[in-house]
Amino acid sequence: MKLSTKGRYGLRAMVDLVVHSEEGPVPVSGIAARQRISESYLEQLLAKLKKAGLVSSVRGAGGGYIPDREPKEISVGDVLRALEGSLDPVDCPGLAEENRCGGADVCVTKYVWKRINDSINRTVDEIKISDLVKESREVAQKNRTPGSCCEKKE
Repeated sequence: MKLSTKGRYGLRAMVDLVVHSEEGPVPVSGIAARQRISESYLEQLLAKLKKAGLVSSVRGAGGGYIPDREPKEISVGDVLRALEGSLDPVDCPGLAEENRCGGADVCVTKYVWKRINDSINRTVDEIKISDLVKESREVAQKNRTPGSCCEKKE
């Protein structure tokens, strides 16, 4: 499974938003500058997060975005699924409730795919945005700029 830039950038933006929302709504320009994401792309990501009920927008002077829930109530899985869709790396029809696979009754590999899918979903659901915010603050205290180790060096 490989996440696209939507998931990677969106997760970074969500953490940044939570870290900086303590002073009020966070402007897109601020998140974009700190995370080195284009404003137009960031707007698209925030629109998806808004549609999923993870963030709200505040219009007008001093406007921006704020989290819609407490950071301890938002999982990494919530953010990634809002941006990427299903996180299951294997789309096995034998696992579907309506069982669209004729060989599902005798297929033994479907148990492997189910365990992989369940493991990924469980892991991202256990990690909360509040955990990443805490980590971000620890990094900032060490006089380093929080970001992502996955960024390409220029």
